[in-house]
Amino acid sequence: MLKIETELWDKGYNYIACIDEVGRGCLAGSVVACAVVMPKELLIEGVNDSKKLTSKKRDNLYDIIKEKAVAIGIGEKDCDVIDEINIKNATKLAMIEAIENLKDKDGNKIIPDYVLIDAEKLDIKIPQLNIIKGDEKCHGIAAASIIAKVTRDRQMENEDKEYPEYKFAKNKGYGTKEHVQALLEYGPTKIHRHSFLKKILNKDEQVSFI
Repeated sequence: MLKIETELWDKGYNYIACIDEVGRGCLAGSVVACAVVMPKELLIEGVNDSKKLTSKKRDNLYDIIKEKAVAIGIGEKDCDVIDEINIKNATKLAMIEAIENLKDKDGNKIIPDYVLIDAEKLDIKIPQLNIIKGDEKCHGIAAASIIAKVTRDRQMENEDKEYPEYKFAKNKGYGTKEHVQALLEYGPTKIHRHSFLKKILNKDEQVSFI
């Protein structure tokens, strides 16, 4: 899991920002990206693709990563941006925002000298490498996936208090059967992605939000 980072450290790169996103396929909520710079040669046991971990394990690792990381940055784009420019472009903007928001524990801005990204290629001047299934191959990207996942899950748990009918605390905005049934019964909320709902609602016209 440290092979890619080690090769870059050996070439003289010190601040390697690793980036991943969560929420690309959801029907509701923001897409959230995390950029994380980890200390050289640190391998945290259990860090893996966030989708392969239990909620409890993610929460535990989230705290460890937050404590150990050199710097962390979060970026996100909400449903309005996603509907306007599409999910792929919104994801890229969230990733760039995460890089720009990188700060250490003292609040100092950190500018990475290399970027490792899960799958995407970004319009940035910093040298970068996009890695397919990066959260399975790269320790830093896996750490970023955990921070992004826990951050977004907690956002959706808060949204559940506002919109309990949709069970966001359980489905996190993904298109589960009960989520789709709630959409058909109650219609979309202000945090739903209209561009994702046309086939579900069988409507091409603008829908009314609750």
